[in-house]
Amino acid sequence: MLNNPVLPGFNPDPCICRKDGDYYIAVSTFEWFPGIPVYHSKDMKHWELYTHVLADDEKPDLKKLPSAKGIWAPCLTYCQDEDLFYVIYGVMNSMNSRYFDIDNYLITAKDIKGPWSEPVYLHSAGFDASILHDDDGRKYIVSLEWETREGYEKPGAICMAEYDTVKKEIIGYPERIWHGGTDRGCIEAPHLTKRNGYYYIMCAEGGTGYNHCITMGRSKTVWGPYEGSPVNPIVTSNPAVSNERHDPDHLKPKYFNPGTVLQKAGHGSYVETQLGEVYLVHLCSRPFVPELRCTLGRETAMQKMCWTDDGWLRMADGTNIAKEFYEESALKDYPVKKIPGFDDFDSGTLGNWYYAPRIMPERFADVTARPGYVRIRGQESYSSLNKTSILARKLTSVYASITTKMEFIPEVHQHSAGLVLYYDNMNYINLRKYYSETLGQSAISIIQIENGEKTEFINTRTPVDDVPIYLRLEIDGRSLQFMWSYNGKEYKNIGIKFDTTKFSDEYCKYGEFTGTMAGLACYDLIKHKHYADFDFFEYSADEKRGMPCN
Repeated sequence: MLNNPVLPGFNPDPCICRKDGDYYIAVSTFEWFPGIPVYHSKDMKHWELYTHVLADDEKPDLKKLPSAKGIWAPCLTYCQDEDLFYVIYGVMNSMNSRYFDIDNYLITAKDIKGPWSEPVYLHSAGFDASILHDDDGRKYIVSLEWETREGYEKPGAICMAEYDTVKKEIIGYPERIWHGGTDRGCIEAPHLTKRNGYYYIMCAEGGTGYNHCITMGRSKTVWGPYEGSPVNPIVTSNPAVSNERHDPDHLKPKYFNPGTVLQKAGHGSYVETQLGEVYLVHLCSRPFVPELRCTLGRETAMQKMCWTDDGWLRMADGTNIAKEFYEESALKDYPVKKIPGFDDFDSGTLGNWYYAPRIMPERFADVTARPGYVRIRGQESYSSLNKTSILARKLTSVYASITTKMEFIPEVHQHSAGLVLYYDNMNYINLRKYYSETLGQSAISIIQIENGEKTEFINTRTPVDDVPIYLRLEIDGRSLQFMWSYNGKEYKNIGIKFDTTKFSDEYCKYGEFTGTMAGLACYDLIKHKHYADFDFFEYSADEKRGMPCN
């Protein structure tokens, strides 16, 4: 048996596809660049971060977009007839007044590593758009049609439009084809597939919270009508029957199920291996209990599935509860490289596991200016929605240690660099070195932004010499502690122990749908040119340890 989640940490909205013996999973990135990570496996057991689909931060331009906007729910498919990969993705521009203004695009590539074509605009009818490659060569775009009118069920229904491959546009307007297989409401994340003469529609329902689930329907014709599966939902964290069509809220904590580890199970897609096995990947979360706060964000899990004799998809164990463990594939083992825990920046290239809010990391992070170091050029404050210099990686466990060695000589109080734990621009904690006018020299201290409220912990202000300094963050379940050292051996605690659980959708008021990131950061609020050099970035996490329950 294998452990879930297969992709721990901020890896939501998974979509899986296969080309011959290669399997790929794409996930959402929201405001982070590079966009749309693609994980690769040959055995459905070992997954490596293989590439990113979006590496041009001007296409799309995410600057000034609030947290939780940006790149939503990519659909990655492979069309065998064309030997072509397709990615459909949405750019969520605004959720103000519940209008959900999104633009959906289509891009293609012969190689999963690109180059990718220029984006083709599809429509702005709603989010979670995906594509069906029919066996007659026709193509169809399905998505949620976002409902804005009073008196209508929200968020809406699943709609579809045919795609003209010659004109590169949809034909006419999207038409509604499906209202769901349950009464949980909040339908989204549609995927259309075809098997044995049936068109199958797979959707998420219940909202991407504690009532989340995966449902299916099928039809002999692509436009329907679709009949629901005799057993819906087919995967969920809470199997209880509920009628929530009247409530558009997505979180619904009242449906937390204490009997399962994986919560919020939903938003899935499936693949069949060359051995005929069926696996489904889906979104899940592991909350702190009893707080019900998901610091690691929404993660990717996998379940073994099977087709029934009458042509319906079911979990292989006969239930519909998302499991912490699942049966492994019979495919031959194919180990892959893991993201290194220790990065000394000696390779001359920046690792593909680093991300930055709204801009590519290479805009400010340079591993060639000083060999063996990453030089981070300071820009705007970490609360900015524009250009911030945060080089971060995903937090994959709430038991982790993050350490760096930094060389930085601040010249004015507007210069700052250090270690940051970051959920969004309104929620982060920063152990930083800066120039203290009060002390007349360099100092270290801690700043916290909690739901937009800034607290500068003056009592942590400590004078330091302008020599290399080690900074460390220890995360131990519910609490996290910053430390510092001159020699990298004897560390001193600095500041109070902070509450890890607050880094979560459930606590943060201004952002959602993402996950906690840890990284190196620098700002220069005067000229945007002063820099800090970091000798290494060490990330050690116990990913097999579960979430605290008391």
